Amino acid sequence: MLDNLTQRLAKVVKTLRGEARLTESNIADALREVRMALLEADVALPVVKDFIAAVREKAVGEEVIGALAPGQALVGVVHRELTALMGSAHEELNLAARPPAVILMAGLQGAGKTTTVGKLGKYLQETRKKKVLAVSCDVYRPAAIAQLETVAGQAGIAFFPSKAEEKPEAIALAAVDWARRHYLDVVLVDTAGRLAVDEAMMAEIQALHAALAPIETLFVVDAMLGQDAVNTAHAFNAALPLTGIILTKLDGDSRGGAALSVRHVTGKPIKFTGVGEKLTGLEAFHPERMASRILGMGDVLTLIEDVRQQVDEDKARAFAKKLKEGGKGFDLNDFREQMGQLKKMGGMQAFMDKLPGQIAQIAGEMPTGFEEKLTRRIVGIIDSMTPAERAHPEILKASRKRRIAAGAGVQVQDVNRLLTQFEQTRKVMKQFSRGIFGKLMRGMKGGR
Repeated sequence: MLDNLTQRLAKVVKTLRGEARLTESNIADALREVRMALLEADVALPVVKDFIAAVREKAVGEEVIGALAPGQALVGVVHRELTALMGSAHEELNLAARPPAVILMAGLQGAGKTTTVGKLGKYLQETRKKKVLAVSCDVYRPAAIAQLETVAGQAGIAFFPSKAEEKPEAIALAAVDWARRHYLDVVLVDTAGRLAVDEAMMAEIQALHAALAPIETLFVVDAMLGQDAVNTAHAFNAALPLTGIILTKLDGDSRGGAALSVRHVTGKPIKFTGVGEKLTGLEAFHPERMASRILGMGDVLTLIEDVRQQVDEDKARAFAKKLKEGGKGFDLNDFREQMGQLKKMGGMQAFMDKLPGQIAQIAGEMPTGFEEKLTRRIVGIIDSMTPAERAHPEILKASRKRRIAAGAGVQVQDVNRLLTQFEQTRKVMKQFSRGIFGKLMRGMKGGR
């Protein structure tokens, strides 16, 4: 996500090293690079112009304080302006309405509305402790209603059935009435989309909005559409009183310009971002944290929140102790456990996206594909070992590997591959211990 922009901005910082002060000359060169980086990231041209002008005004002549390098000073200015560009602060969903609070979901076909309804329902149920009902008013797309029923079941939220021959407005009103009589807190209304903006779709969703008077009207947009995402958002904003935006598939777009453009163009806050297909893949949008991720500073706060939600605290504490000790005592039982925890958090790439650049570089040596490899086959390999073998992998010689492979129904090569991944992980843990923890301690001593 946003990899290209992050790399380009990191290059800008390097060019300013060694300068004693930010001047008109070196700022102009740096901002030229920033401008190109933003345009390549598919950020809308008017947004780029305004952004560059704001950075130039605040950066020129800024004093370098203490040991702070000019590159870092510029990053500070860029970070503040990126944050302002995306909305300054996180805006929560407004549910201050007489129950049930109605949330209308709008967007084009293929943007991921139906999956997002499931993600949002799960989020509201788990983080806001709300009783949620999902209903589909998409009577045009084949199997749309059945798809939402499946998604709602997976998310653990209630589903209101509807039929293709019914009118969207009648379906929505019946669902709200049912939710009111059964004391539910929130109704999520999934609407029909089209492949492009058209009059029929807009007229229908405007009629739904007038009938339901939703507390929130959220526009769901595919971040991979680039400039089209901004144009579509503008069209929906003109037709509907939008209250917020959900950017989907942000993990699939290394450019990510829509994240920087859509707030500026519509004036509406980005409230959530969707990553991946898993129903846990919905993150509250914090402009300051996103700015940090774009500039390679990581997003440790969101990572901490993910860990708190998905990871067993006692197990995490035990793992942290082993990490600090350079992997001492880390065995195949721990290895299996950590693969499972990473899968819960959206996989290794989702974890890496939130790490600061320096730490991510070391973590980048971790074997990839944990989320794909956490299958019955891999679990079967570890489970086919004896407790002694899991605790002491070094005793696994040829005869033992043959027995384990036969027990798990795999080849000996698969056993060897798993052991190689395990050793790579243990090696990286040592690097974390010596590198990150060591530098941290040295830095603390140097600051005294």
